Amino acid sequence: MERGDGIDFLKFIKTHLRPCLWGLKKNERIEEAMNKSVFQFLLLFLTAPLFSQNLYDLSHIVEIKITFNVQGWSEKLDSLKRAGSKNRLPATIQIDGRKFEEVGVRFKGNSSYFNPRKAGSTKLPFNIKANFKIKKQRFPGGYQTLKLSNVFRDPSFLREVLSYEIARKYMPAPLCNFAKLYVNDQYLGLYNNSESVNEQFLDKHFGNHKGAFFKCDPNWNATTSDRCPEGDKASLMYLGDDPACYSGLYELKSKDEKAWDELIDLTKILNEKPGKIQEVLDVDRVLWMHAFNIVLANLDSYTGRLCHNYYLYKSSDSLFTPIVWDMNLSFGGFRFDGLTKRMLDNKDLEKISPFVHFKTRNAKRPLIVKLLENPLYRKIYIGHLRTILYENFVNGEYLKRAKEVQELIGNEVEMDANKLYDNQKFHKNLAQTVAAGRSKIIGIEELMTARTDYLSNHPLLAIAPPSISKVEHLHYGPTVAINAVVEGAQRAFLAYRYGKKESFRFLEMFDDSGHNDQMKGDGIWGATIENKAGIQYYIIAEGERLAMLSPKRASFEFYEVK
Repeated sequence: MERGDGIDFLKFIKTHLRPCLWGLKKNERIEEAMNKSVFQFLLLFLTAPLFSQNLYDLSHIVEIKITFNVQGWSEKLDSLKRAGSKNRLPATIQIDGRKFEEVGVRFKGNSSYFNPRKAGSTKLPFNIKANFKIKKQRFPGGYQTLKLSNVFRDPSFLREVLSYEIARKYMPAPLCNFAKLYVNDQYLGLYNNSESVNEQFLDKHFGNHKGAFFKCDPNWNATTSDRCPEGDKASLMYLGDDPACYSGLYELKSKDEKAWDELIDLTKILNEKPGKIQEVLDVDRVLWMHAFNIVLANLDSYTGRLCHNYYLYKSSDSLFTPIVWDMNLSFGGFRFDGLTKRMLDNKDLEKISPFVHFKTRNAKRPLIVKLLENPLYRKIYIGHLRTILYENFVNGEYLKRAKEVQELIGNEVEMDANKLYDNQKFHKNLAQTVAAGRSKIIGIEELMTARTDYLSNHPLLAIAPPSISKVEHLHYGPTVAINAVVEGAQRAFLAYRYGKKESFRFLEMFDDSGHNDQMKGDGIWGATIENKAGIQYYIIAEGERLAMLSPKRASFEFYEVK
C-alpha cells in the first residue's frame, strides 16, 4: 500500500480489526484498556510503517493540501499579516493523503511575503500549526509546525536545502526539503519545507526546552526609548540592564520573563568581560556559525548588515548556543556586509574576508570581534573554516549535491506556474548570475568556484595544518589517560566533559613523558583526567596560525569513554 492513498486507517481499524479482538476477549473485562492504551498502540503499530517516511526527507517531495471553510481566506490572512498579528485561520490539511482537522494557518515572512504580495503573486509563504485547536495533534513525525517558504530571491531553488544540509554536519540546524502546496484545490506551487526551530527542535538536539530561548530577529517596526543606548539590531551589544532596551531586537520564545536577565548578562560579559565568555556562551558553536556564514557568503545573518536570522538557546550546560535560520539568501543572495556602504558586487562576494568586522574591530559585532580577539579561539575558527571548505567545496561535493537536488525537483519546478522566477533562471542560477526582480543573484557555482580558490589560497589556510591521529583513552583505575599523535602543533589541548549537562573544559596536553604520553618528544601527547561516568572529549592541535580538531567536526562530534 502506497503513502498518500487517502485511506482512513482509524475507521479501517475500528471497522475491521477491533471486532476481531473483541471476539477473542469478549469474556474478559478489558474494554476500557482496549478503547484506550491497547487500541492506540495497535493504531500506531499498524500505521507507522505507512507514514514512516520523514516529513523532511530530501529525497521525497511532500504533497500538502489546505482547505479553508471560509470565503476570502487570502484576504483574511493578509489582513492579519499586515496588522502584525500572529492569529491564524482554522483549516483542514492533508499531508501525503493523511488528514488533520482544525489546524491553524497564517502567512509568514517579511520580504518574502511583502514583495511577492506587492507584485500580485499568489505564491506566499505559510506557517501551519498542528495543535491550533486540538492540543495533542501532531503532523507526521510528531512535528507541531510546518513552515513553507516560497523560494524568494533564489531562482535556483537550492540555497535553503543545500545550506541546511551543510550546516547540519557541524551544528544543530533545521531539516529541509520540498513540498507541493494546494489551497482549496488550487495549486500554488513548489515550496521549501523547513523544520521549525521550536520546543520539539530543542528537545531533539538539547534534551530539553526549559532554558532561555530567543529569536534574534528585530521587530523592524518597534520603537526604542530615548533612555536606551544605541544598539545595532540583534548584535548582542550591551544596552544596559533594562529589558525594554532589548525587547524590540530579540523575541522571547520561552515563557519565563527572567530570561531577559540572562540575555542581558550574556551581552554584558561578552562586551565587558570577554575573558569569561566561555562561562555563559558555547564558544565553539559560535565559531562554527561564523565559519559557516563566511564560507557560504551567508550575509543575511549575524555577519551581514541586518545582523539577524539566528536563535539563542540556553542549554542544560548553562551556555547560550546559536542556531542558524533562514537560508534563502545564502550563497551570496544578500549583498550587504554591514561595513561597505555600497552593495557588494560579485568580486566582493567572492573575496569576503574571513576577518570581516574583526579587522576593523567593529564594536557593533561583538560576537565576532570579542571571540576572535582570543588567539586560540581565532585559530579554532580558522580550523573550522578550513574543515567546512575542504569537506564541501574543495572536493566538489556541494556541486554534486546541488545537481542531484535540481534533478529531483526539475519537473516540479517547470510545472510550477506561480514560481517567482522563470524556468530559464532556475536552470541557469546554479552556474551563473541571473536577475530576480531588481536584484542580481549570483550563481552558486560561479561564487563558490572563485570563493574556494580565494579561501584555499588565503595565507592562513594555504599552509599545512597540524594533524591529529591515533586518539585513544586508557583506564588507570581512578584516572583516564587520553593520548593522541599530534604533529605540526605548538600546543595541544584536551577538551572534556562528564556528560552533556556540563560544558567542555580545556586541559593542556604534553609530550614530555610526564602525562601518560610515553617518551618525551615522540609526538604522542597526553593528559590525565578523573575517571567518572559519561566522559566525552575531543583534541585540539594548535599550530602557528590555525588549530585543527579531532574529530574534525568537534564539538558537534566527540569521542566517548565507555
